[in-house]
Amino acid sequence: MCFKKILIFTYFIFFFTSNAYSSESFFLMLKNSKVNVRYGPSFNYPIKFIYKKRFLPVEVIDKKENFRRIIDHKKNSGWIHISQLQKVKSVITLDDINIFKKPSKFSKPVVKAKTGRLLLIKKCEKSWCKIETGKYSGWVEVRSLWGRN
Repeated sequence: MCFKKILIFTYFIFFFTSNAYSSESFFLMLKNSKVNVRYGPSFNYPIKFIYKKRFLPVEVIDKKENFRRIIDHKKNSGWIHISQLQKVKSVITLDDINIFKKPSKFSKPVVKAKTGRLLLIKKCEKSWCKIETGKYSGWVEVRSLWGRN
């Protein structure tokens, strides 16, 4: 009987602490072209910096009430209100990459995208995503992108 109580107690301790300190991160993107990033999870905290790039993907690393702690591809971090974020449909290139006409390395290259270029995702299949950037569209390999779940 005592062993059963210890086992149940251990289970509850593990269950509550593992959920409270969950370290799973995920990606969202900025909804507006001007987003305030704050030092803490409240409107009472001062603004740390301002993003001026709509659709920029950010990684959510923590949450508290209606605020999300984010980090971007340049390792800048801070707190953003959830109303300024939306489901991710964009990525950033990690290296100079080719955008191809079809989802294959053997297809015709359309254009070269420089490191840090913002790409909007139209759809993804296996290890390729169909993207749009400026006046160009085509396919890129997922392994060279930052911001995709």
